[in-house]
Amino acid sequence: MSNRLLRRVLKEREEKRFASSDLDPEAAAIENDEESDSPPAGSRFKNPFDLLDDQEDDQQFDVQEQAHDVGGQELVARKPANTIPSSNHKLKKKKKKNKDESKVEKSLDSILEELSINTKPSNNQSLSENVKALGNEAHENNKNGRSSVLIVNPKYLKAENELRKIFGSKVVNSFENQHSVGSSRQMHGGRQAAYNLRKTYLASPSGLWPRWDNSITMELLETKDGMHYFRYMYTPSYKHAQEAFEAAKAANNINAIGDILGHHPYHVDALLTFAELFKYSGEHQTSAEMIEKCLYALECAWHPLFTPLQGNCQLKYSHDTNKPIFSALFSHMKNMDRRGCHRSALEVCKLLLSLDSDDPKGALFCIDYFSLRAQEYRWLEQFVEEYGTDNSLWLLPNVSYSLAVSRFYLECSDESSINHSEKATSKDLMKQALMLHPLVLQKLVTKAPLKDSAWTQILKYSFFGSAKAGSPSLDHLINIYVERSYILWRFPELQALLKDAALLVAESLEQNSSEARDWECVRKEAFSSEKNEYSYLMVSDFSDVIPSLPPEEIRHFMAGPQPVREMPDADRGAVPEIGHAARLDLPRNAAIAFLESILPWADYGVNRNRGPDDHDQNVDG
Repeated sequence: MSNRLLRRVLKEREEKRFASSDLDPEAAAIENDEESDSPPAGSRFKNPFDLLDDQEDDQQFDVQEQAHDVGGQELVARKPANTIPSSNHKLKKKKKKNKDESKVEKSLDSILEELSINTKPSNNQSLSENVKALGNEAHENNKNGRSSVLIVNPKYLKAENELRKIFGSKVVNSFENQHSVGSSRQMHGGRQAAYNLRKTYLASPSGLWPRWDNSITMELLETKDGMHYFRYMYTPSYKHAQEAFEAAKAANNINAIGDILGHHPYHVDALLTFAELFKYSGEHQTSAEMIEKCLYALECAWHPLFTPLQGNCQLKYSHDTNKPIFSALFSHMKNMDRRGCHRSALEVCKLLLSLDSDDPKGALFCIDYFSLRAQEYRWLEQFVEEYGTDNSLWLLPNVSYSLAVSRFYLECSDESSINHSEKATSKDLMKQALMLHPLVLQKLVTKAPLKDSAWTQILKYSFFGSAKAGSPSLDHLINIYVERSYILWRFPELQALLKDAALLVAESLEQNSSEARDWECVRKEAFSSEKNEYSYLMVSDFSDVIPSLPPEEIRHFMAGPQPVREMPDADRGAVPEIGHAARLDLPRNAAIAFLESILPWADYGVNRNRGPDDHDQNVDG
């Protein structure tokens, strides 16, 4: 008999006892004590474990009566099936064990307090305040002042979040569902993997991707002035695949690279190669997926101390193993720009610029464009003021013109927030940019194009019509800016701003021509090198125009001497031997020559020892 049933029987007997007058109260009390200690007459326990069930019912009943949450709702304690409760001796052991654990926790807390590590934040300090405190600490550790403006917001890193904000969740979800159905049909009935991929910041992994194979790792090199320097490392199996990739690259054997990618699906160099091929063949969705898979592999290899979103980590481009992440981030940034996700492209550009202060991919020359497209005008002004150790950033042609544009939109949005006594107006900044780089106006009129008759009159002034850059470096940077940002100058309001400022410059130079010579001296001092210091940056990399190639020409070129072959299951983890295959003896038509030019290692015999990331001097300059 359970304890609850026993109480009900006792209650009924008690009521009968009080109802009858013949029973003595003292005798009733004695009877009650006897009945509470022993079961009723005539009842016997057929199973000795029924006593244990009674004890368990008592404990469960007490727990159900006492367990309530903060809001007053009762917490239901479910009884596990086929379990035997512990005895009193075991309960005592458990209490003793809890006391020992509490002592251990106290000792750990004391150790952490000695190390000045706060494990329990105060009640009046929220989680967001703790995050802000960590961010402020990272800002103080970085003496260069870059982290304050290069902190990356992970909320805007993924393009899906921005697309949901633009088009709505229903449209984006329906598109993703259609894409997932189409991808699953391409598997030809193959079973989907029964594992979950990691959640990453840079990419949204698909459920059809293979499991991460841990073939790449990362090591911490040093910590200096609050900055942590890291480097990617390859496992022995990945090194063997990399050797095979280098051999296939030397032979221009695309099929061999595809064979490597079939056995090592996260080989980053092979993914980048095929991403370029798919891009030029017009399959932009497949190319973007290749880039995201590459970023997924590189992010899975991050060191536990690698926190690049805070702007306090460096991956120097001088290490060969670090170069793929820069190429992947730059391509990923351009893919998001083509999709109209300018805020996401801005966050990736900030990350790209923060990973290496030397800026090997030229993120500094397009970060102003993405900030203007994302309408982050105040951030652009803050970036120009705080980035770097000096205030010479405004001397760059893209920054000088973009500052005037951002100030113009700030004046249009909220004139009361602009203190004209402290900050120059947009027209003054535009005049300054035109005086510093007059060649930009000449190229914008041709590139945009600006067909108003007023521009013909403006270009008749010798200051604009016969303007020269003065140095190869400046001429190259002007070409990059015009190619990247010419589309902004198609807006009528910006054309009016540029026209008014150009007319004011022409009038001021007619009265005082010495001012032009002063700005020319400033320009020569800022760009004094006689060589093109930015020749490693190609103007075509900053363009939205993608030259296309017919897919049949690519398939004809990829039909190489070594077709893709299936490997037995025993050798599934191995990499096929790639010999020094001869170059294809095909007629060098225009299609093949163009395809060779888009490969990362394009070489026509001029510089055989040239690296894949080096370019000829004065390219597009």
